[in-house]
Amino acid sequence: MAMVGLFWIAEGDVYVGAKPSGAAPGVRLTPEGVVTLGDGQAGLRLWEDVRALTVADVPVKSLKRQVGMVTDVALDMVMNLAMTVGPGRLGEAPPLMTLLLETHDGEHELKAYVAAAVGYSPTEVDLSRALLNRLTEGAATMATTLAAMSEWGRAWEGGTPRPAQREELLREWVG
Repeated sequence: MAMVGLFWIAEGDVYVGAKPSGAAPGVRLTPEGVVTLGDGQAGLRLWEDVRALTVADVPVKSLKRQVGMVTDVALDMVMNLAMTVGPGRLGEAPPLMTLLLETHDGEHELKAYVAAAVGYSPTEVDLSRALLNRLTEGAATMATTLAAMSEWGRAWEGGTPRPAQREELLREWVG
């Protein structure tokens, strides 16, 4: 499993945002179409019906966000030492981002959890948006792009690549 830009690639499966589990919201990109997962948004939109894919509410990495994350981690550690409840804040979920999917019958707002703890770099956000746009350019473009992403996911054995590697992969997939 690895995060590349706004995408979570797990053993050939490509998700926008974090890979969901259970009833959590998520969006998976398949050769057939955009699969929405989770309570209240489960379904399939075929690529032939998808006119546009864009994202909103994407947290961009900043010094303020990184300092905030460090503060949260320190606070969690203090709370965990003081209380025997266990690690992490109870009931706190990662932030959500919105995938706007436009079809012939209108625009649909889909939700997915953010995979990057302190946000995404501005370059990765821009490249990811370009890649989402590329997926709507036609069946051949979508198929070869998703195939390349899936193939990379099946072959990759490390964790998330370093930032320069992620940007290089996104540039390659954008074309």
